[in-house]
Amino acid sequence: MINHAIKIENLSKKFNNVVAVDKLHFDVKKGELFGLVGPDGAGKPTTMRLLTGILAPTSGNAWVAGHSILTEAELLKEKIGYMSQRFGLYEDLTVMENILFYADLYEVPRRERPARIERLLGFSNLTPFKDRLAGKLSGGMKQKLGLACSLIHTPEILFLDEPTNGVDPVSRRDFWKILYDLLKQEITVFVSTAYLDEAERCTRIGLMHQGSILMLDEPAAIKRSLPGAMIEVWSEESRQAAGLAKTIEGVNNVNVYGDKLHIAVADRNMINSIKDRLQKTGIPIKGAREITPSLEDVFISMVEKQ
Repeated sequence: MINHAIKIENLSKKFNNVVAVDKLHFDVKKGELFGLVGPDGAGKPTTMRLLTGILAPTSGNAWVAGHSILTEAELLKEKIGYMSQRFGLYEDLTVMENILFYADLYEVPRRERPARIERLLGFSNLTPFKDRLAGKLSGGMKQKLGLACSLIHTPEILFLDEPTNGVDPVSRRDFWKILYDLLKQEITVFVSTAYLDEAERCTRIGLMHQGSILMLDEPAAIKRSLPGAMIEVWSEESRQAAGLAKTIEGVNNVNVYGDKLHIAVADRNMINSIKDRLQKTGIPIKGAREITPSLEDVFISMVEKQ
């Protein structure tokens, strides 16, 4: 029995001499919430368009819902939902009219529409706004409407390309709650994001940089993968403290987060020596402790190694 929803083998895409996606090779399990994580320019949208059959690869292949993107792109579109960064909502149509338009587009049987639409409006909290013009919705509500339109034909796999980009924190939280509800319905969700805090919510993630996957695993396992230990130091002069910390032997990497430093060290016993070294130079230190590395710490460390 095949237990993967997506199977990718050496998938690449070039635009002239630019390699946008470079030999991707991994699987996504059925019922998984998989996150493709990386900054702008990492190759996330191109990967999405390859997997949804919108773009043809330069080399390699992928199977989505059992269909090859090379030879069965039209067939796979019946089994997937895709919400791009600029989802095609019609702002001069109401919420209900947009959903009905996509129901027509996906040829959803008319007898099945009332129950599906009621369910989608309910779980996206759009029922009170079904007669409102899409152009009058907030950014978060537009994203929920885009999601409802993507789900009207009950796809097996849902592709979401940075769905919460530019959305307020409360709407981002609500959106992720909806995604968890989709998992209960056994829908596989493939989401891309530049927000590393969102990546924590995924079952597994692939850290992507310059078209390649640097690491693929569960978020907790990726955070544990950083060698040595991570020390957090509080200082009002964090930038100055960071510059000095980088010169200390045994320090592998330093990241600044406001008044905090995350210092990657080879030995966890260096906490007191680093604190003393900084204080001896006159830099005020409020405190220091060992912490679990963040995904951002791991990602930056891996990019700098490259």
